[in-house]
Amino acid sequence: MIRGNGRAPLSRERVLRAAVALADAHGIDSLTMRRLGEELSVEAMSLYKHVANKSDLLDGMTDAVFGEIELPEIGSEWRTAMRDRAISARAALNRHPWAIALVSSRTAPGPATLHHHDTVIGTLRAAGFSIELTAHAFSAIDSYVYGFALQEATLPFDTAEEAADVGKQMFDRMTAERYPHLTEFAAGHVLQPGYEYGAEFEYGLDLVLDGLERDLRSA
Repeated sequence: MIRGNGRAPLSRERVLRAAVALADAHGIDSLTMRRLGEELSVEAMSLYKHVANKSDLLDGMTDAVFGEIELPEIGSEWRTAMRDRAISARAALNRHPWAIALVSSRTAPGPATLHHHDTVIGTLRAAGFSIELTAHAFSAIDSYVYGFALQEATLPFDTAEEAADVGKQMFDRMTAERYPHLTEFAAGHVLQPGYEYGAEFEYGLDLVLDGLERDLRSA
């Protein structure tokens, strides 16, 4: 059980921190006001002095995740800024996979979320992106980041060893005669020592950034 400091005063920050820890440890479906109260050693009703309701709690938790993403200074070189920001965002979502479904669905963004979006837009605009191209860039980068993070979160393995085991199980069900290309791909790539699906992330990210750089130059 995730216990707070018994003498520390209850606060919104402490409630959100405990809620994030609970979701990290047991999944977002485990999060109820009653269980959160138990984690903090308080009655559930005490939580409502700091969060209005469950929706407000989820908004705050999502904002906390956005607050973990490293942001550039507006005016910095845009490609490096967007690359570093995307890598940091993926890392935050890997730490908190429950947040993947929330980052684009909340309708009451908090200050960290608003600052995040404003900084990304400001960085692109300062680099010469038009409003339209800024919208394209923001959508393309985040769709890639969130989609990749979702794939990672739903893969049936966590470690390279587990990936090899799963791959071998799938490989054993294939025949080269019936699935020649899939067999070649599995044997030549997925089942190779040290294979890690996450290593694909930066390759795909650079493809997205290459396309945006091309469009920016031709604008």
